[in-house]
Amino acid sequence: MIKRIIQTEVEKSLKSFPVVGILGPRQVGKTTLAREVQKKISSSLYLDLELPSDLNKLTEPELFFSEQKNKLIIIDEIQQKPELFSVLRALVDQEKRNGRFLILGSSSPNLLKRSAESLAGRIIVHNLPAFLITELSHDKKVIDKLWMRGGFPDSFLAKSERVSIDWRESFIRTYLERDIPNFGIRIPSLQLRRFWMMLAHTHGSLWNASKIAAALGISPPTAKYYLDILEETFIVRQLLPFYPNIKKRIVKSPKVYLRDSGLLHSLFTIGSKEELLGHPSAGHSWEGFVIEQIINILPKEFHSYFYRTSAGAEVDVVAVKGDKPVLCMEVKLSLSPSPTQGFFNAMDDLQCKEGIIVYPGEQSYPIKHNVKVIPLMELPAFLDSIL
Repeated sequence: MIKRIIQTEVEKSLKSFPVVGILGPRQVGKTTLAREVQKKISSSLYLDLELPSDLNKLTEPELFFSEQKNKLIIIDEIQQKPELFSVLRALVDQEKRNGRFLILGSSSPNLLKRSAESLAGRIIVHNLPAFLITELSHDKKVIDKLWMRGGFPDSFLAKSERVSIDWRESFIRTYLERDIPNFGIRIPSLQLRRFWMMLAHTHGSLWNASKIAAALGISPPTAKYYLDILEETFIVRQLLPFYPNIKKRIVKSPKVYLRDSGLLHSLFTIGSKEELLGHPSAGHSWEGFVIEQIINILPKEFHSYFYRTSAGAEVDVVAVKGDKPVLCMEVKLSLSPSPTQGFFNAMDDLQCKEGIIVYPGEQSYPIKHNVKVIPLMELPAFLDSIL
């Protein structure tokens, strides 16, 4: 059992909020996490709304929940029955007691909106990402494995590369053929897979709706709709540009990344680290992998952006607190990384006092008085020390 970082946060939240939500993609470990939390609760009930037997129990949800009111009720895959949100709100308002409901969802285009509208002030939501380096050994082999296989538990923990690859291929197929229709989204699975492949080939690049739409024979608004679906179901991430108050021509399109490196590699049919390092997208894959780690391990009060100007100033990730850039981060797939002049220009533009280059090596060293090269395995400790 690999303990997830947010488990402690979820347990604390149950003491402070009537409803606690855990959102994340399918198969990321939400149910396992909920079961671990459940072990520490003296009286609880677990419902999986993908099981007809559990779904039938909620034919009259108000009556059922009222009979179980002294228990923590865990509701898995709540997007299967979104009308429950209004019932939960009414029950919480009748008896204001913390730790009444723990809801799990794989998201859908309307899930977050429904929960925000129905349970405003009554719910706190935690997002469960795939495995993070802070949840695993900091050994370089483990990090390489996480990069290669991705962080979905069944993929990362598979007994062999072949089993891991098979699992990821099955995940992609199931997502397209079952999960998307179950969310009420009517898009041909082949069309969405082609779009997903297009994103893989432009992983880490600026979003260009017109270019992708032309390649797929769809309209730019339709391409944006597809992108939003993949983002809302935790498959892709749109990294937004940072707009400091300076007189520069700033790039305004987001960068798009596939959130899980293992799924990216499966779309490219990459089956080994040797194949990966020889692939033209290896650098972009490492960049996306590291950026996803950074975003998830930064303290909550920090937000992540990228920065790029038409003059060539550029940095992969800017950690911003409030509206102030605090740390500039560049990602390099090289054992002898060297930042470009554009990186230093970006630091000057943003008035970042410190900068780091994250690389796949094993030793930290300075390259300037305020810029260090940091191995990914040492990144969490470094961030803790300066933020």
